[in-house]
Amino acid sequence: MSTNRTAERDAIQAAMQRLLAGTPTRSTGALTVIQLAAEAGVKRWVLTHKHPDLRKEFEEARESVNGIPAAFQTLQANVDDLEAAHHRLRQHNSELTERNEIYAQVIHALTTDLANLRATHPLPPNVHRLTAGEATPLA
Repeated sequence: MSTNRTAERDAIQAAMQRLLAGTPTRSTGALTVIQLAAEAGVKRWVLTHKHPDLRKEFEEARESVNGIPAAFQTLQANVDDLEAAHHRLRQHNSELTERNEIYAQVIHALTTDLANLRATHPLPPNVHRLTAGEATPLA
């Protein structure tokens, strides 16, 4: 194996380790063949045509981590937890909104019933309606 080919392989393998660890130095850090080539400092065709075994190795490693670098897996787990919590909160909000609409309907029905009762059954003369803020002595 020529020295140039060995240097390319070493650069690609080091780039793979950096990308999978989430510590890129020359690329965006995305786990793609294009970013692997950029991270290694080689052209994409060098990676895909001259070193297909390394490309395949990288793709298998990427699959094993679900396409997420190790450094970001904890963050992804947090994102997943937050998305689940967000979903639960939205569902709870929907339930509360529905319950609030039911309460509004019940309050409206009771208010209507009370108004009808007051209209059809006046208070006896010895009973006085209290208004808001009015206090009556208990003795």
